[in-house]
Amino acid sequence: MIRSMTGYGRQSIQWNNIKGTIEIRSVNHRFFDFSPKIPRSLLFMEEKLKKITASKITRGHVDIFINLEGEGLTTAQLQVDEDLVRQYKEQLHILKSKYELTGEITIDMVAKLDNVFTISESDNFNHELTAMFEKAVLEALDNLMDMREREGTELKEDLVNRLKTLSGIVQRVEARREHVVKEYKEKIKQRIEDYTQEPITGDDQKVLQEVALLAEKGDITEEVTRIYSHIEQFYMALHKGGVTGRTLDFIVQEFHREINTIGSKSNDSELSNQVVKMKSEIEKIKEQVQNIE
Repeated sequence: MIRSMTGYGRQSIQWNNIKGTIEIRSVNHRFFDFSPKIPRSLLFMEEKLKKITASKITRGHVDIFINLEGEGLTTAQLQVDEDLVRQYKEQLHILKSKYELTGEITIDMVAKLDNVFTISESDNFNHELTAMFEKAVLEALDNLMDMREREGTELKEDLVNRLKTLSGIVQRVEARREHVVKEYKEKIKQRIEDYTQEPITGDDQKVLQEVALLAEKGDITEEVTRIYSHIEQFYMALHKGGVTGRTLDFIVQEFHREINTIGSKSNDSELSNQVVKMKSEIEKIKEQVQNIE
């Protein structure tokens, strides 16, 4: 089946006094783009989270939001720079002696000195919590993929209906082909007669052959045939499923190419009207294709 690039998945975890939520959101993007919003304590898992996500998603911008709360996530430890305290004390004694200062060096004074005390934190993620967390991320991704697949099914249904509409328009264009060629031929003859001020008769075989050749340049048979071929290729890609967004996008570009060529050859108001309808339908198809992975 085909998949949409839009989806959302969520999962929660609880381990001892620690609670966490994982939310993953994906939207359209030409390539795979990963953007984690995670606590500092989980930065060591960032690359692994990216690999886990990339194993499920090929295209799309993916945001992953992680929130953790509870006691026991980190351990704080107070450290004293004793060498720095010693240097402070020595320099204070030197100043006291040099400038005949009074007073004693007290603990209160030392406690106020810069950089004497520092607090370090260490993360308490053990193997069990890390494994549980990875499992929750995979479950959130599975929820997201379920949503992408459901939306992909809806996109496929809509695109199939639009292809049927497009096929109907192409059939009307094809039915108009002979009339357009005949009308184009008559216009060329009329222009020649207006220019030469003489009617073209059946004896003017060379002129008539040239008129026929010029009229053939206005024939849209090849373009119509290629559009039918592109419609078939589009159907095949939809039914094949998987990562097919780029393929469908390429076929849409080919649709545009053939329809524009038909439009440039058209001197018929009815045919021009059908060209406008085809372009309108292709634009709608293009918008939907941009949602497909």
